[in-house]
Amino acid sequence: MRDMPASQLNPRIKNVWRINDAIWIVVAFLCCFLPFAVVAAVDPSEEWAGVVALIVAAVFAVLLVLLIVVLPPIRYARWRYELTPDYLDIARGIFWRKRFVIPFIRVQNTDTRQGPILRAFGLSSVTVATAAGEHEIPGLSNEEADVLRDRAAELARLAREDV
Repeated sequence: MRDMPASQLNPRIKNVWRINDAIWIVVAFLCCFLPFAVVAAVDPSEEWAGVVALIVAAVFAVLLVLLIVVLPPIRYARWRYELTPDYLDIARGIFWRKRFVIPFIRVQNTDTRQGPILRAFGLSSVTVATAAGEHEIPGLSNEEADVLRDRAAELARLAREDV
């Protein structure tokens, strides 16, 4: 089996993941918790609603600790990429590990993306598009993302010229 790619993401991506995950878990918690809390508050005889609200709150607390404290360092350690003259190699995943080797002859487009949270941390994502789909490398510094995007586009152009 091939060695793991050498390049890692910027360590600030862990905080971006924490913020993104916290936003989603809080929204999901509120959608699940509030209806039962309202039922329990409006009609105290409906004890089951209070019990369900407490269970939802406990699940929320466990998921919050898992997604904010435990998973980001592991996810960061498993995320690797490498740009060679012939292909882009991406490895990621904690439980379901995925490995993508994208030959530059197949690359149609390279792009950088930056949402508000990535922008706040000075990070960008590089997206490489093929006919089969898009592959994203998140959490690179803005300068590193620009260099990677331009280098990948140049290698894709050279690969098409060689054919």
